[in-house]
Amino acid sequence: MDNNWCNGNNTEFKPYLSPLAVFALAVGSAIGWGSLIVTSKSYLSQAGPLGSFIGLMIGFVMMLMVASHYQFLAKRHPGEGGLYNYIKNIFGYDRAFLVAWFMFLVYIAIFWANATSIPLFARYFLHSAFSFGYMYTVFGYEVYAGEILVTLVAIIIIALLCLRSKKATARTIIALVLIFTAGITVCFIAAMVKRDGAVYSMDPGLIPDKNAISQISRIAFISPWAFIGFESVSFYTTEYNFKRKNIFKVLFVALVVITALYLFIIIMSISVYPDSCSSWLDYISRLDEFEGIEGLPAFYAAYRYLGNTGIYILMLSLISLVLSSLIGMMRAVSRLCHTVAVDGILPKRFTKLNKRHVPVNAIILIVLISLPVPFLGRTAIGWIVDTTTIGATIIYGFATLAVFKASKEDKATKNRIISGICVIILGLFMIYLMFPELFSDNTIASETYALMTVWSLLGLFFFNSVIRKDHARNFGKAIIVWIALLMFIILMTLTWVERMNENRESAVIETIHSYYEGTAEPELQTMTDEEFLAEESIKLHNADKASVAIVILLFGMSIGVLIANYVSMRKWEKKATDERDHARTIAFRDPLTGVKSKHAYDEQELVTDVQIRKGKCEDFAIIVCDVNGLKKINDTMGHKAGDQYICCACDMLCEHFKHSPVFRIGGDEFVVMVEGKDYEARFDILSEINAEIESNIGSCKVVASLGLAEYDPENDASIHDVFKRADGLMYERKTQLKSMGAVTRE
Repeated sequence: MDNNWCNGNNTEFKPYLSPLAVFALAVGSAIGWGSLIVTSKSYLSQAGPLGSFIGLMIGFVMMLMVASHYQFLAKRHPGEGGLYNYIKNIFGYDRAFLVAWFMFLVYIAIFWANATSIPLFARYFLHSAFSFGYMYTVFGYEVYAGEILVTLVAIIIIALLCLRSKKATARTIIALVLIFTAGITVCFIAAMVKRDGAVYSMDPGLIPDKNAISQISRIAFISPWAFIGFESVSFYTTEYNFKRKNIFKVLFVALVVITALYLFIIIMSISVYPDSCSSWLDYISRLDEFEGIEGLPAFYAAYRYLGNTGIYILMLSLISLVLSSLIGMMRAVSRLCHTVAVDGILPKRFTKLNKRHVPVNAIILIVLISLPVPFLGRTAIGWIVDTTTIGATIIYGFATLAVFKASKEDKATKNRIISGICVIILGLFMIYLMFPELFSDNTIASETYALMTVWSLLGLFFFNSVIRKDHARNFGKAIIVWIALLMFIILMTLTWVERMNENRESAVIETIHSYYEGTAEPELQTMTDEEFLAEESIKLHNADKASVAIVILLFGMSIGVLIANYVSMRKWEKKATDERDHARTIAFRDPLTGVKSKHAYDEQELVTDVQIRKGKCEDFAIIVCDVNGLKKINDTMGHKAGDQYICCACDMLCEHFKHSPVFRIGGDEFVVMVEGKDYEARFDILSEINAEIESNIGSCKVVASLGLAEYDPENDASIHDVFKRADGLMYERKTQLKSMGAVTRE
């Protein structure tokens, strides 16, 4: 095993995941409840079997490109954290926060969707065993205490399993993935072998009277929803017990299996239909009319070909893929929380690992925020799940942009070409999702756009709290990121409002039709035409005013949060500037004498040398000063007296050279950079100070040796040349003072 790659950002997690375990995590995280229950209807009703096949294959190719991106990024930036870690290293912390924010939404939404599907499983197959203790109806969905209880129990059991043992969790998900893969495959083979060739037909391959390209495009554009989750295995790279370069092979096999299972389910669903239906299209379009097994095409096919055994096989497959998705998403979200906590986005307590190297507090957090979910009703959860299509596009988009940038730096031409293609395709995906009115597409519910708006706005609020506690000052450096998020919020809001207005207009038109047909509410039928039309007009006008108010409110809140974030960032910048200035002042000031320090002289030397090279240096001279007799004072009178003696020497220099900077460059050494008025009177000043020094010989006053040299533009290439001459003259002066009786021995 190659252990060198483990030297990543965090080595707290220990290698134990085999290629089979990573494969199972990729497949189990990507396939959940919707793949077996919703896929057949949602895909077939929009593009038919042929359109679904082509659209899924386009999605498969896209995901292969994405998988290659993750391998490239994992090799370039080893360590835990997955895409968050990659974006942080390539684009910085601000964009990494944005990725983590949407990644959390996507993964937790998938987790919630599969957790709340367990009561649905009971409704379909266990005669509503948990539908007791009716509580209320929310958005048309009846909520029962029994179903809430079983959902909460499932969440807690999954959490306990993940906390108990990482290896046991890996073995469990391997078993679950093998069960549902084998189960769906067996039922598909039975459908292909036992189907009635005389009756079975895939015609029509596409939905009649609809543009073929638009049908295929619709399936391709929602393909991120079908595959999202497979890339979550990038969070576990420090836990692989195999070389990272093999991750693409594992992901390739996982994507093949995921795509095959989707296609198996779609083909099974059209292989047979009730006798009351004339074709698969008639069957799929009338699914709401059927109850029980007949309302679930894949299960109905399994029953027709294998009897009750087929139903039991798919029931076991369904519960297996739900549980595998719960485990995969629990692990992925907990690793994400652990990683962002390391960087201070979440409190440090979420970095804690138990003795089994499991992020225990992160898992507890997931359980706590999931407790209210069963009370919301399945309809609301469905809206949240729809956000995964937009969220997945954002996540894969960031991964693609990261590779596009990094591959240019690394001169990796192949990766740059692939990522460039993906950038264009995912850009089209985002346009399709953000501007559905351009494509007459109502695939995503209006409420989903509202949820994305609210989540993005919450991201701005949360980011403000991150900035305010960011003592390391990692965040708040890329304001363009938050301007882009503001534009995203505005677009999501406008799309949401536009969809609401369309729904209201449709409702008004339907009411008008019912009025003139005589089927409207009795109170409406009693109105005159003028009264009725006036009332409906008022409804539309009020709806328009409400829409405008919503847009203004959300825009105002977004601007307010952006301003608050900007103020927080400016506060940190000012504090950082003040700290730098304070540190600079301390570093550039000699603590004993108060004059400039050796560090300040070094910087002055650099600045002066640049001016000399450019030929723009003003006239100056250097005085090198060495304080005489300091060692004797330290030895006989103590270091405190020595320090005072140094200060007196410094005062003498400052008093005579009032217009020039004085530097203390050693214990008893000073340099004066003579300039301005002092330079003009340099010889007079030097004579005055030397006369004072000579008069101090034999007393307790300061005696120092000074040497002065002038800058010569013709011969001096740097300030050091001037310094050397001044230093030589200083030693000559020291000898002269010694002959006068001065103590010069150090």
